[in-house]
Amino acid sequence: MTDTLRQAFLTPADEFTPVPFWFWNDDITEEGISEQLQDFADKGVMGVVLHPRIGIPEQLTYMSLSFMELLKVAVNEASRLGMSVILYDEAMYPSGSANGQVVASNPAFASRGLELREHSLSAGENNIAIELSKGETLVSVQAVQKLTAASVDLATVECLEAKDGHVTFTAPAAGEWSILLFVETFTHGSIRGIHFGQDDGEPNAPAAADLLNPDAVQQFIKLTHDVYYKTLEAFFGNTVIAMFTDEPDMLGRGHKKGLKPWTNDFLGEYVRHGNEESWLSALWFEVGDRTTSIRHDYKKTLNRRLRETYYRPISEWCMAHGIALTGHPAGSSDIGLLDDFHIPGQDVVWRWVGPEEEKGLEGVHSTAGKCSADAARHRGLRKNLNEFLGVCGKETDWALSPGDMKWYIDWLAVRGVNLFCPHAFYYSVDGKRRSHERPPDVGPNNSWWPYYRTYATYMKRLSWLLTDSPNTAKVAVLCDEDELPWVSPRTLFEHQIDFNYLETSLLEDKVTVTGGRLLIEEQRYTTLLIETVQDLSDTVVEKIRAFADQGGHIIVSERGPNVPGAVRYANEDELLVQLSQWDVATVTLTPASPGIRVSRVKKEGAFLYLLTNEGDEAYEGAVALPDNGKVEQWNSWTGTMIEVGVKNGAVSLNLPVRESLIIVVDPDNESIRRHEQTVSIAEPVVQHLNAGWSVATPMFDKGEIALTSWTTWEGMERFSGTVAYECDFSLDSVDDVPQLELDLGQVHDIAQVFINGYEVGVKMWAPYRFGIDGALLREGSNTLAIHVTNTMANQMDDAMLPSGLLGPVRLVVGGEPETNLEAIKL
Repeated sequence: MTDTLRQAFLTPADEFTPVPFWFWNDDITEEGISEQLQDFADKGVMGVVLHPRIGIPEQLTYMSLSFMELLKVAVNEASRLGMSVILYDEAMYPSGSANGQVVASNPAFASRGLELREHSLSAGENNIAIELSKGETLVSVQAVQKLTAASVDLATVECLEAKDGHVTFTAPAAGEWSILLFVETFTHGSIRGIHFGQDDGEPNAPAAADLLNPDAVQQFIKLTHDVYYKTLEAFFGNTVIAMFTDEPDMLGRGHKKGLKPWTNDFLGEYVRHGNEESWLSALWFEVGDRTTSIRHDYKKTLNRRLRETYYRPISEWCMAHGIALTGHPAGSSDIGLLDDFHIPGQDVVWRWVGPEEEKGLEGVHSTAGKCSADAARHRGLRKNLNEFLGVCGKETDWALSPGDMKWYIDWLAVRGVNLFCPHAFYYSVDGKRRSHERPPDVGPNNSWWPYYRTYATYMKRLSWLLTDSPNTAKVAVLCDEDELPWVSPRTLFEHQIDFNYLETSLLEDKVTVTGGRLLIEEQRYTTLLIETVQDLSDTVVEKIRAFADQGGHIIVSERGPNVPGAVRYANEDELLVQLSQWDVATVTLTPASPGIRVSRVKKEGAFLYLLTNEGDEAYEGAVALPDNGKVEQWNSWTGTMIEVGVKNGAVSLNLPVRESLIIVVDPDNESIRRHEQTVSIAEPVVQHLNAGWSVATPMFDKGEIALTSWTTWEGMERFSGTVAYECDFSLDSVDDVPQLELDLGQVHDIAQVFINGYEVGVKMWAPYRFGIDGALLREGSNTLAIHVTNTMANQMDDAMLPSGLLGPVRLVVGGEPETNLEAIKL
């Protein structure tokens, strides 16, 4: 392993920068653009997604000459600073309507859906008049026997023919019968616009376009992409690296209730792909055991159409113009819809995923990180993106803590995300309609902004680690194009078994079976896990059979399909027992811990293990590695790198809550042996520093204060910002004090520590412990200063959350203080 690899980790290239949404949400000026971009660059943020957002004045029309001139100023300034820009294709979202201009150019391009209109019948002959409004089309007329209000007998469906605006049917005397009219109609859906008055439910909300209509999509490209290129052609392929498309919605927001996505002449396509006209009622009614499969087949047909009419044309346009298509579909499990993306993406918003209540492991949204990462891995793509942190405050809108922000970064990284897109940096937080539009601002208008370079560098290092570095997972979890299982994957995560989701379509078309392995791109799988996938094609079954015949391992849940050569499991214990026999664990922890996550990648001949503590307890133990060689520990947060000893194939692991670590194994060099030593340690001397504190703030001046939340101090109840605490302590001698430990106890939320005017460091989450170099100390009186910064929730949300230094504060001299890793360098 060369020093070049270490240097690339320490100072990663700007290619690996986080690329936040930059909300243009106010009166944009050239000066404001330049000032903010320079501020971003100063913090190490070398890219943005330029995102028009609600709050832009009405006179600044989307895609107008004035708008495009401001955009050109931004891109030109980004180019001067060496930054990259991702253009956003809508105003505001979901994508596809050009702020309503697509429908304004042709009302027939408005989004369409299929509506069910039911007419209950009497026994005997019934004559039903069919009333259609302008723009509506009758798709199908069917008679069916009702079993209940919510179910029908699919075997009784009879497709009828309408004549002269009427349909006639003689209903049997037995049972309840209905005529079902399936009518293609306008959805009256909209998107969220960029001007006040254009949001959900407001009178000027822009009309959603028909994304299943290729002509409507071509008009969208003409109005948006072509105009971008005409204005910014010189920057395409250099400063402008991608186009972001966001959650295309076939029905639009706020659409007429009860509709299913549809478009002109879609019935023929629906039938050509193996569906039947008589199945349409199953999209609304229960029809027994076939309900799920019929609806799933409809969705697959719909997604195929969406890829052909929307994603693929935009993808081809981007490729032809030298940039990538990125962004994400609406569903967290829509891995198949990422097929045409050059940088597949997903989002983690609304705190659907979070550190609490097992939300990082359970439910459909818990798959979002691996959805984009595994889509990229299996398509041979270098990057995948995740838009994260939007509406992720815990107690209130702006109550996102620095520690939780770190947790989200780690959650994504260990799942393979390598392009971080923080949601969002706000151009303005002027007025509640701006400040509380999908808050919080996680950038310049938040209290942690002075420290943001640390976050930016951290994300760069993780992005570097996970780019051009195939992971070495042995387990592939089979999935559908729109459903990623999470029950068995939870077990894998908690037992440090790395895995990737593999779509059935890729297993059919792209995977080769060689030597008992499933080969796709740079991935090599020895084990196939099937939890819930049911509909397997004959080609897939034959590949699985060949895999088993060659010695590959297949394990299927009791809910899964019958496949050749498979072992069944009924619960977590049975799954783990079987997997342990197949040697698929990435590492082994002693003691075991369900909160530790791991991903092993290979980079330039070395093996690098990313370990994160996703749980709520610190971990202390050992980790056994399958690789032999020289072992180093790299800390992506501090940039420290130390060589560590190995004993019986394991290295010590100390991983506090919210922390991560990279263990690097260089197989070309030998490890040093870890020796256990018995050391006599002097009894530590503890000074309790819970009195004698004073604070400096313009809002509060009471002299000596008690260490309580500053929300209990008069005038400080809703204060967000920084308070400087100071106290003195005394040391009789510093001759035998090489280092001491400062433990601040409870802090909300960021603590920056100074000793005698020299900065010691910054901590943004518990434990707030600092190793202090004895060289900073002096005999006699010493001054300890602590600058504490809380979140913006108190100011922005009137939250009155605990804030400040609460302690107890302890100074430990001697004993076994925490190592200050920042002082130990390779």
